[in-house]
Amino acid sequence: MSDANGPGPDRAPAGLAGRLAALRESDIGKAAGLAIAMIVNNVIGLAAVVVFSRLLDDYGSLAALIAYYLILSVAGQAMQVATARDSVLGRLGTGHALAATLRGWTRALLALAAGLAVVSVLLRAPIASAVGVHQEWAAAIGLPAGVLWLWLSILRGALQGVGDYRSVGLSLIGEQGSRLVFGGALAATSLDVTGAYLGTPLSLIATALYCERMLHRRIGVPARGDQIAVRLREHVERAWAPIAGLALIALLQNIDIIAAKHRFSKDVASSYGATAVAAKVLVWIAIGAGFYLVPEASRRHAEGEDARPVLLRALAIVLVCAVPVLAIFAFGGHELIKLAFGADRLLAVNALLPLGIAFTLLAITYLSIQYLLALRRTWFLVPLAAVAIAEPVLLLTVAPGKPSGFATVVLALQGAAAALTLGLALRERAAAPVPLPPTVLAEEALEPPAA
Repeated sequence: MSDANGPGPDRAPAGLAGRLAALRESDIGKAAGLAIAMIVNNVIGLAAVVVFSRLLDDYGSLAALIAYYLILSVAGQAMQVATARDSVLGRLGTGHALAATLRGWTRALLALAAGLAVVSVLLRAPIASAVGVHQEWAAAIGLPAGVLWLWLSILRGALQGVGDYRSVGLSLIGEQGSRLVFGGALAATSLDVTGAYLGTPLSLIATALYCERMLHRRIGVPARGDQIAVRLREHVERAWAPIAGLALIALLQNIDIIAAKHRFSKDVASSYGATAVAAKVLVWIAIGAGFYLVPEASRRHAEGEDARPVLLRALAIVLVCAVPVLAIFAFGGHELIKLAFGADRLLAVNALLPLGIAFTLLAITYLSIQYLLALRRTWFLVPLAAVAIAEPVLLLTVAPGKPSGFATVVLALQGAAAALTLGLALRERAAAPVPLPPTVLAEEALEPPAA
């Protein structure tokens, strides 16, 4: 046996475990954990692309249906930001009152999903024609799936607001994993493309039920007489800034692929699209770090603290990950694109490194926007919109006709957006404290001081 006061070999594991636990609970640990969860989410998503492209003869229809669904997802992402921010500040109620608000919103959203399902079934033919697919019943899934995504996004935002980042991360992995399982199993049957697409709403429902269970553990269930603190319509109206900000991010992230289809031949445009997909890996990491950034920045700003260290930690995670990623793009880009997309997608491989740097800058823009939204700032939208509008104009008119030159223009525009938004974010200093609800203050008083 070792001396009780000495280090002793039997004390080392406990000390190591304690340090690891402290790291997990630190700001950097929480942000890194969510970033890793987002990476895993997208790795599973890539696996789904491989699986479905081999299971389905008409994978193009599934891709079109997914694109249709993704168009509807911007509102959900914005509502997640707004819910996380307002949950932290107690504007949606706290404890059982927050549970009552979420229950009321859930009922309203499920009723809306059911109503849109009926409408979509009745209009399935024109919807399928607009999307460009023959699977009418699959096309009818899109609108109700968009509402289910909104439901899940709100529940995730509430989990962020109460500080349950572990459950948020697990829900990201679970959503993508269950989509692969449900969609793969149904695609293997006679349902084909419709079955693969049906995996999306099934995964959303399963993940939302998991999030509800985790929230019940944190905040309990509504008590008798608890009322909705904020009506869902009012909450949506207040989320106009996140919706606008994330819509601009979506434009900056994807408009170059659309412009490339107008400037390049079919083969070159396809190669450019594949290269751009590979270059966006750091945006995924930023999205994961953003799940931590919004509630923590909102909390600190409301308490009168300087919230910029939260932003800097999230940025540090992206920049640390950028070093090996950009090195791979610089020295192994040819092999990477060939392995991932095939030898016929190498026509734009010289654009990989400039695009990788460009989307690293977009990741910085994304985090800066999330930070400004957490502080309830909106004036950044005007100059950012100017950059977003300038990108397609320049790409379609003055950008060089080669992928590498095209990517250089993208890089310059992303650099301008990053410099603009990061500069504005770093100017934000501590504000006067905003009184938090008594329940929030009481819960924080029970937390042990940081080591």
